[in-house]
Amino acid sequence: MKRLFSILAITGLMTFGTVQAQEDTTQTTEPAVETAAPASAEEAVTLADDETVAADKPFTQELKERFIQGGPGFMGIVLLCLILGLAIAIERIIYLNLSTTNSKKLIKDVEDALQSGGVNAAKEVCRNTAGPVASIFYQGLDRIDHGIESAEKAVVSYGGVQMGQLEKNVSWISLFIALAPMLGFMGTVIGMIQAFDKIEAAGNMDASLVAGGIKVALLTTVFGLIVAMILQVFYNYIIAKIDSIVNDMEDASISLVDILVDYKNKR
Repeated sequence: MKRLFSILAITGLMTFGTVQAQEDTTQTTEPAVETAAPASAEEAVTLADDETVAADKPFTQELKERFIQGGPGFMGIVLLCLILGLAIAIERIIYLNLSTTNSKKLIKDVEDALQSGGVNAAKEVCRNTAGPVASIFYQGLDRIDHGIESAEKAVVSYGGVQMGQLEKNVSWISLFIALAPMLGFMGTVIGMIQAFDKIEAAGNMDASLVAGGIKVALLTTVFGLIVAMILQVFYNYIIAKIDSIVNDMEDASISLVDILVDYKNKR
């Protein structure tokens, strides 16, 4: 759980943290004509004031303004991808952390219980232990009376079931990772088409006519890429966690089969 809280804290700081960017700008103007000096100085002061206001603006406020400028259509869908993707990712991270088991301790406890109290005692240890490894152990112990081969098949089959539980809903995260930038690109393309429609209607190439529309169109791509990058970090962590648990399950299953073989030989 400590890893989970650390990841959520870091992600929160990266996504919603406040970054103060301050620029110290020194501008000196030497007017060529004395009559133009007051106007140039006034423009320089106004420009410096605008830069100071822009520099003092918090990152969250800037992000909010850019998001609103992108328009409610595609930006809303991109935001929905982020919310759903994060919800699934956080649920999977909590589930995977709760599924992590100290398999070495479990193997030792099962072996000791098997030697001292038999199969029922070992099954009780598995019942009192959370996680997929304990569930696999229980299925193997439950079929030990039918022979080692039957117990081994039960371990392998139930291991596949547990693997499916670990990977549940992970494919939706990969879908949102692919969908968010696609929606961003689509919003950009549609915005560019609308910008060229304005040029065609005006009959001339006026930059001020289409600059705003093109800027808004590009914002959808930027936010789509941001959403995809955030979800990709969570997705990679989840995949790595699943691989770690699956490897632990396989190693523990081999150890369980060896323990059961020794137990059957001693009887």
